[in-house]
Amino acid sequence: MEKMGYNMDVLTIGRSSIDLYSQQVGADFVDIKGFDAFVGGSPLNIATGCSRLGLKTALFTGVGQDKVGDFILNFLKNEKIITEYIPFIPGARSSAVILGIQPPDKFPLVYYRDNCADSKITIDHAMRVPYEKFRLIEVSGTALNIEPTRSTVFFAIEQANKHHLPTVLDIDFRADQWHDVRAFGLNIRAILPKIKIAIGTEEEILAAMLKDPSQVTIEHQQISAPTITGDIELAINEILALGVEILLVKRGSNGVSIYEANGRVTEVPGFPVVPLNVLGAGDAFASGFIYGFLNGWTLYKACRMGNASGAQVVLQPGCANFMPTLEESLQFIEENGGF
Repeated sequence: MEKMGYNMDVLTIGRSSIDLYSQQVGADFVDIKGFDAFVGGSPLNIATGCSRLGLKTALFTGVGQDKVGDFILNFLKNEKIITEYIPFIPGARSSAVILGIQPPDKFPLVYYRDNCADSKITIDHAMRVPYEKFRLIEVSGTALNIEPTRSTVFFAIEQANKHHLPTVLDIDFRADQWHDVRAFGLNIRAILPKIKIAIGTEEEILAAMLKDPSQVTIEHQQISAPTITGDIELAINEILALGVEILLVKRGSNGVSIYEANGRVTEVPGFPVVPLNVLGAGDAFASGFIYGFLNGWTLYKACRMGNASGAQVVLQPGCANFMPTLEESLQFIEENGGF
């Protein structure tokens, strides 16, 4: 994956937020007494994971001219993530998320994203990014939910393709961020023909192809983990038919399935662990996979690296703040069966 002239590895585009995680693991949301302040947003999480693994990484998002924006930027700078493509958005607020932790299967989320800065990045902001200096561009599906960030993402992907960069889409379905869940699928299907690698859970892949809102059920306010009915194999085939070269289907503790445009399907086992908090596991997977992909590894080995990153993060009470380093991941893999 060498590219002449680059001096940066990964650019991620989309959400950034302050994440307030319950300090009372296992408590009902109404009984929470306090929160730990972390950072989040899928592209920010992935950028952090990539940076900790040793990739030179930049984040393209927006923050408000507020203390929360300062909090996010301070974290990014401490993580050696390039922040020069992050504008302050006048009149907007940095977004926030409040999260409960009730393992094994309840992780309620409350988003505060009205007038949020990361949804107001524009094509003018995107024109300041030197795409030709990167090796890979990653974008988040949630960034397509509203203008101007929707057009900005399409513009950035257009520029990435112009410079022959691999493009990665984290499908990233958050049902309550869309005025109509069918609009999510319409936008995802519009961008998929421009994408080389798509990553999603079974639920996110079904959401990309759903026809009826009644297919979506959310219990316990688990916005990131809805129940979606449908034919998963049909949805996979429909995504591949749109031109995606590689589709990675995340299947939790069962690992990842790799679907390639040539018809090849490869199963990659996960690393079974007892999770404390499943939020952020998918973002950790993406960062581990991207590391392996950019280092020229086989898809199997890159996904195994991704699975290891995800398994480590589910043992922790947060997302970006707990992404593993390269040394930690390699040791974890060695201790748990190897590649």
